[in-house]
Amino acid sequence: MLHDFLSQWGLTVHGLVTLAGLVVYVIASHTRRQRRHPSAAIAWVVSLALMPYLALPLYLLFGSRKVTRGPLLRYTPAQPVNATPSNAPGYRFQQLAAAMGLPRAASYEQLAIHQDGREALSALRSVLLEARETLDLCTFLLGRDALGQEVGELLMRQARSGVRVRLLVDGIGVYLGGRPDLKPLSAAGVRVVLFVSPFRSPLPGRTNLRNHRKMVIADGRRMWSGGRNLAAEYFAGDAASQPQKTPWIDLSFDFRGDLARQAQQRFDLDWGFATQAVPPALPPPAPAGPAAGMAGAQLIASGPDQAEDTLYSLLIASCFTARNRILIITPYFVPDATLLMALTLAARRGVAVDLVLPRRSNHRLADLARPAALREMAAAGASVWLVDDMVHAKAVVIDTELALAGSANLDERSLFLNYELMIAFFRPADVHRFACWMQQQRATARLYRVKAPSPMVEFSEGLIRWLAFQL
Repeated sequence: MLHDFLSQWGLTVHGLVTLAGLVVYVIASHTRRQRRHPSAAIAWVVSLALMPYLALPLYLLFGSRKVTRGPLLRYTPAQPVNATPSNAPGYRFQQLAAAMGLPRAASYEQLAIHQDGREALSALRSVLLEARETLDLCTFLLGRDALGQEVGELLMRQARSGVRVRLLVDGIGVYLGGRPDLKPLSAAGVRVVLFVSPFRSPLPGRTNLRNHRKMVIADGRRMWSGGRNLAAEYFAGDAASQPQKTPWIDLSFDFRGDLARQAQQRFDLDWGFATQAVPPALPPPAPAGPAAGMAGAQLIASGPDQAEDTLYSLLIASCFTARNRILIITPYFVPDATLLMALTLAARRGVAVDLVLPRRSNHRLADLARPAALREMAAAGASVWLVDDMVHAKAVVIDTELALAGSANLDERSLFLNYELMIAFFRPADVHRFACWMQQQRATARLYRVKAPSPMVEFSEGLIRWLAFQL
C-alpha cells in the first residue's frame, strides 16, 4: 500500500527517508540557532543525502550544537557597560561580554596561581576541607587512582559532617577516568550526578556536547578552578602505580570573593540542567558597588547553553585589538579559519604572538590535525614553542590588561561544542603573574621549525580536522 502510494508521487522509501533527514536538519538548525561551520554543515547535508539510514541516527545523537530548554540561559548585566571607565583594563572585552549577556565583572581576593601540581593539590585539599555548609564540584573526569580516591574520601568526610556535597561529573568523562566507584560516595551522603550520561540520559541529541568545566566551590566564598581534572596525572602523578610517568604541566588557581559567588550560580544552573530540575531563577541585579572595571575579573561561560559563541567571539575580538603581545598556552591547537586569521594578522602587524604547545599531546588526532595551522602561524611571524612534556594548561594573555585562564582548549570542539569555563582577569599585576607562569613553561621549550608537507599529508591533515573537530 505504502509502495503504491509513493509510486504515484514518484517517490521511494529511500527518497522519503532522505527527505525526512534533510527536513529534520533544516528545522533543527533553524530553531536551535546552530550556526555551524560551513564545512560541517556541508558534511551533514551530504551525509544525509547519500547515507540517510546511517546519517540521520548519528545526527539525532551527535548533531545538536546548542541546547534549549525554554530560553537559552542568559544573565542580565547588573549595570550598564558605560559604568566602566573607558580607560580601565579590559574595557573593550567587558563591553563585548556585556553585549552577549555574560555576568558583569566581579571582585576577588587572595588569588593564588599554583606553580605546580603539588601546590595545586595542597590548595584543592584546603578548599575541600574549608567548606562548612556547601561544597560543589564540577569536573570532566574523576580518576580511578590515588588522587580520585583521596578526593572521594574528603567528600565523604565532609558529607558525614553535615556539609551538603554535590559532585557533577561528565557522563563521558567518568568512563575516561577509569569508571571510579561512585556508590560509596552516594552512600555517605554525597549527591552524585552524571552530566548527560550517554546510556541513561533522557536528553536526546546531547551525546556530543560534553561538560568540560572545572570548579570546586566552598560555601560560595572560595573557588578552585583551571584546567586540571581530578586525576593523578594532572597533579603529581601516581607514584604507587606509575612511578615512571611524568605528571602533566597544568594551570589552576584559587581565590575568594564575589566571583566565587557568581561561579556558584553557574554551578547551580549546570546542576539543574543535569538533574532536569526546574531551572533556578536568574540572579537578581547586584547591589550598587564599584565600577566593573575596578572589579578585577569576569566569569566567561561558553558552550551549548549560551546564546552566543562567547569565548570564541571574545578571543577573536581580543586578537584584533591586541597592541603588543598575545601569549597562548594550550594542549591542542586546531583553530577554525577565522581565529587562525585573527592570530596571523596580529603577528603580521607587529604583535608578538607566542604559542606554547606540547611536542606530543595525549590526543594523537589533535597532533595530526594541527600542522597546517602551525605552518600558517610561523609564516606570519608568530613563534611556536614545543615543550617535551605533556602540557594541559589553557591560558591566553593579551597585552598587560587581560589574562584568560580555565578549561577551554583552542580547538573547534572546545570552542563550539563543549561546555567550558574561563575566567578573564583584568588587574595588571595578576595578568603579569599569569604571563610569568606561561613564560616559565616557554623557557623549557624549543622553537618549532616548519617542514614542507607533501600533498598527501596536507590532504590527510584536512580530513582529520574535518572529521574529528567539527561534526
